[in-house]
Order: sequence, then C-alpha cells, then structure tokens
Amino acid sequence: MASIRIQPVLRTKAITRSCLLAKRSAHQLVVTTSPDPSHTPKPVIKYGPPTGGRSSDSGHTVTVFGCTGFLGRYLVQKLARQGTQVIVPYRDEDEKRPLKIMGDLGQIVPMEWDARNPDQIAECVKRSDVVYNLVGRDWETRNFKYEDVNVKAAGLIAEVSAAVNVPRLVHLSHLNADPESASAFYRSKYHGERAVRDAFPTATIVRPSQMFGYEDWLLNAICQYPILFNLNEGKTKILPVHVMDVAAALDLMLNAPVTSVASTFALPGPVLHTFNSLQSLVSSITLNPISTAPTVPKPIAKLVATALNRGIWWPTISPDEIERKYIDDLGVEAFQSTDQNKIASGWAESYHTQIKGIDGEEVKSWKELDMSPDPIEDHAIKYLRRYRAATAFDTPVETGRHKPPKPYHVLP
Repeated sequence: MASIRIQPVLRTKAITRSCLLAKRSAHQLVVTTSPDPSHTPKPVIKYGPPTGGRSSDSGHTVTVFGCTGFLGRYLVQKLARQGTQVIVPYRDEDEKRPLKIMGDLGQIVPMEWDARNPDQIAECVKRSDVVYNLVGRDWETRNFKYEDVNVKAAGLIAEVSAAVNVPRLVHLSHLNADPESASAFYRSKYHGERAVRDAFPTATIVRPSQMFGYEDWLLNAICQYPILFNLNEGKTKILPVHVMDVAAALDLMLNAPVTSVASTFALPGPVLHTFNSLQSLVSSITLNPISTAPTVPKPIAKLVATALNRGIWWPTISPDEIERKYIDDLGVEAFQSTDQNKIASGWAESYHTQIKGIDGEEVKSWKELDMSPDPIEDHAIKYLRRYRAATAFDTPVETGRHKPPKPYHVLP
C-alpha cells in the first residue's frame, strides 16, 4: 500500500520535470527562408539534450549529394552527430553499404538517385531544408564528362531544389574556377557555378583549394607518385587546406543563413606551398630522401596520361590533371611580400583576396565564419606516418614551420 500512495507523488514530480525539459528558449528557434516568396517559412526547433549529440534532434533535414566522396563522408559525420537527419543519395549498392554505420537509426536515410533523373532528385530533396551538392568529377569517363557532372548535374540539382521550394542550397566548386582556364575541369567548375546561380539565385557557392587528409590525392600522391610533383620543375604554387576545416565550414553554414545565403566563399589554406616545398615536408616527416625522379616535359606527360586512360579502365592520371599541375592557385599573390617579417600572424591579417564571385559579389572567406584553418604542417604526420620504415615508425619529429627533423631518445 505504501508503494501505491507514493506512486502519484512520483508521477507528479516526473510530469513537472518533463515540463521543464520541454521548455524552449528564443535562441533555439531558427526560421528557414526560401527563394520562393510563396513558400511558408517553418521553424527549426532543437529537441533533446541542450548540448546536442546523435541522440538529439537539431530540427534540420539535410540532403548531401556526393556523400561518399572525400569531403562528403566528413560532412555527413558532422551533421549526423549533432542530431541532423541526413538524406544520403547513392548510385549503387557499393556506395550504400558503408552509409549504414554513419549515424543512429533513422538519422541516415539512403536514397537511390541518378544524376540525369529529375524525379529521383526531387524525391531526395523535397523533405530537406538545406541541400549540399558536393558532386564532382576529377576525370572524364565514357559515361560522364566534365560537362555532364560539374555543369549539367549541378544545374539540374539546383533547378529541382528551387522547383520543390528547398530553402537553401550549398554548392561546392573549386578555388581555381575560371572560364578562361587552360584546364577543362576548372572551366567546367565555373560554368557549374553559373548554372547553379541561374536556377537558384540565393545558392551559396564554396570554393576550397586542394584538400589534404587521410584519403587525399596530395600527400599520398607525393609518397606514391613523386614524379607527378616534379612537373613544372616543382614550382607550382598551391594553398592546401585541411578537409576537416572545409567540412566544419560547410557545417557552420547550416545555421548561418545571414552570413552564407547568396554568398561565395573562397576557402584556401593559410600557408603557401610549392610542390618542391611539399616534397621537402613529406621527406622530413617520413624520414625518407626526396625523390630523384626526372622532370617530364608536359607534352610527353600528357601523351602518357592519354595512353593510360585509354588502356586501363580504372582511374590513374588524366591529361587534364597534368595541365592542372602547371596552374597556380588563385590568390597566391597575396602571400608575396618583399619583407616576410612584416606579415602579421593570423589568417585575417595575412590573406586578402581580390577574387570576385560568379555574380560579381565580394568573396567571403574564413574570417566571416570565425574560423582559422590549420596549416598542413600540423596534420601531415597523421597521414604520412604509414610511409615510414618500420625502424623509424615511432620516431618523434619536430617539423613546425619546416624545422629539420629532431629525434628524441632513439636507440641505434
């Protein structure tokens, strides 16, 4: 009987506590906008623990095209871990298989899609309040050319998203997108931006430079195919950026409509490098000598790349990628100074770009997102340690800003 008399009291306390947890504050209310004036804005309300987490609900439903790519996997992980329901379109069963472990049940929703089928695209985006388009093609195949993926597919995603009243679209381009570029890939990236903005005028365009990370085609390629980075005598200037920083920037844009809507972001790395300096960095970390591979002339390199592409079915190196090895990243002139000692430390002080957006707007960068990207020196050891010899695998190395390697307590 005692337990029966106590039960209503416990029930009352539980109800009171649940009411307190259900209370919402003004800062938790986000109202989505839409390019269509007839679209009724809807509130995005967070549920669950105030600190977020996979068991909470951010209120957002997001579609990420290109979710299985180098950048897409990191973006999906960041979105899912904060309680965002993520729709991940896939092309075949090989892409669907790894998506099952990215988040909690019901948070990751795989959906089949075809880049040429507007009905399937509409099914993937009609329930979302933000759409990320990370789809891109670095090399051409018989079925998909640069124009098909980087221009037509991007324009179709933007067109369908606008037709079903998706409030926001974020499109991934490239820092070197240029209609006059010698690279067909860079030209197609520019025309893709134009197609997206024509179909979705308030789209956010993001232009990162070449990214590095665990599965990159930069640090790993220097270790495996160093001859590619002796092209142009290793003088090509690039601004490598960490893939995790780009994913974090895309994640911030989810809740920053005022900052990012109808904007173009240039997201290069904070430190200027050449292919030669990157090879020196890789050598100092892997403790292996710099490659003595010869410098192959551009016509011969393109001829070999063409033969490989026609004779081997899997991707190796394309002629257009050879052309890109001779193109400096846009904005590298901001790092040129007669007195390097006068360059202040910090991203906002050392980098000022004059690049314009696709519609002539001022290009934003890390400063507007309140972010400071990490230099490649801070993370390269994590991705390059596996290329060390077994005898030096655990040798501590101090690199800093190109400091010489300094081993500690190493027995002969």
